[in-house]
Order: sequence, then structure tokens, then C-alpha cells
Amino acid sequence: MKTVAELSELLRARGQKVTTQRQHIFHALEGNTFHPSADQVYEAVRRDVETISLKTVYQTLNELVAMGELAALDVGTGTVRFDPNVELAHHHLVCSRCGEVCDVNMELPELSLPDAAAQGYRVSSVEVVFRGVCRRCQGGTRRRAGDGKELS
Repeated sequence: MKTVAELSELLRARGQKVTTQRQHIFHALEGNTFHPSADQVYEAVRRDVETISLKTVYQTLNELVAMGELAALDVGTGTVRFDPNVELAHHHLVCSRCGEVCDVNMELPELSLPDAAAQGYRVSSVEVVFRGVCRRCQGGTRRRAGDGKELS
């Protein structure tokens, strides 16, 4: 993901306002490897900006997705997650207990569908999601993905 300054410049170039709230959202995403949900970004930003609304967080995240600066992931956890890692092609590993999502950086053979299996679709991308149980859940402690809070 681009830096806070680079994202701010991109928004300005598109004629959009760069508010303090948006900059805090950018900071919450910068270097974030937990693939947070909008609610998790909201909670992180709200610690510093109490007046921010969840609507502002959703709008900003969706604008970043539309700009190609963030990827929206539906990996079957029940909540859309946001991936700031858009520069490198990668796959994901999802814990089936706590919902944690991790990047998997590995080369896979090129996957393609034979014409008969494609059923008339023109396939534009392939996503691989590995499912399993994370190290923490294997040890008996569950947590909500990305927020680090332990649950019993």
C-alpha cells in the first residue's frame, strides 16, 4: 500500500478532500498485515478520532478499493476484510476457528479452466484460499481475527 502522503496526493489529484479522519484511516491500514474489517479499522481510528463515523470508514475503504489501492476480500469469515497488500500477487490462509487471515506468498502453477469447465465464463483472475487452524487456536486460545483480543 502507498504511504499516507501518497494516498493523500492521489485523493487530491482526484479532486477529493483529504480530511484528518481519512488520514487516520490511511495510518490504520499502513503496514497492517491482519486484513482488518471495516469495524476493526473503525475501532482503531476511533481511539484517536472519537467523532469518526463508521460510514466515513466504509466510504474511505470503498474509495481505496475503487482506486486499486486496497483489496476487498470475502474469504468466508462472514465479514469483508481489507488487504493493503495490492502490489504483490499472493494468496490467503484463513483460520477456520478465529477467522484470522494471513498472506501466503508462494508461486503456484498457472491455473486455468478448460473451455468446457469454464461454462462460457471468461476467467480474469484466480484466488486461492487455504483453510486450516492457526497456531494460537491449536493451542486452545481463540481470538478474533486481527484485533488480538483473546476469547474463551
